[in-house]
Amino acid sequence: MIIDISQAVFSCHVFPGDPLPVKTCMQSIEQGDICNLTAFSMCAHNGTHVDAPFHFLPDGDTIEQVGLEPFVGDCYVACWEGDVTEKGAEDILEKARLLNAAERILLAGNATVTAEAARVFAKAGTKLIGNESQTVGPEDAPKEVHMILLGAGIVLLEGVVLTGVKEGKYLLSAAPLKLEGCDGAPCRAYLISETETGSLIS
Repeated sequence: MIIDISQAVFSCHVFPGDPLPVKTCMQSIEQGDICNLTAFSMCAHNGTHVDAPFHFLPDGDTIEQVGLEPFVGDCYVACWEGDVTEKGAEDILEKARLLNAAERILLAGNATVTAEAARVFAKAGTKLIGNESQTVGPEDAPKEVHMILLGAGIVLLEGVVLTGVKEGKYLLSAAPLKLEGCDGAPCRAYLISETETGSLIS
């Protein structure tokens, strides 16, 4: 079963202060043109997107320098509301390890990763952290959490849609667009489940 966990681009959520995606019709069959042709502009961090280390680290890798491995592979979806504490991160990783899925963690719900939790994920060698918010850390002060995670080489998958997705192990595919020199990129993220109901039996 394939589960789309991406936002639609032109109706997506946008981090406060970022520009909205804009779609422009360049040609239209209805208007007599030979084909339909669309141009668009958007922030690299609109909707469902990936943060590269360069987003907060001046010497960090830009998005095309980050290998594809962190974005494709087994992941663990953890249902969580509120701040993810140090103990919360440890508990999530313990459940994920039992399913051999601790390299990629997706947080379903209104979850905010704290600096203490970020250090736990960094120490554990996590490759990717994803969440439903447009930023993985506190919206009013995102820098510290980003610095900890990106500084540890952990890529961030922000703005995913996990409504109705059950806690458990999945195969994640969330490869970003190859926007050379950029600090992030939009992606089409999806999960593959081995069961008909959309989650694995743990």
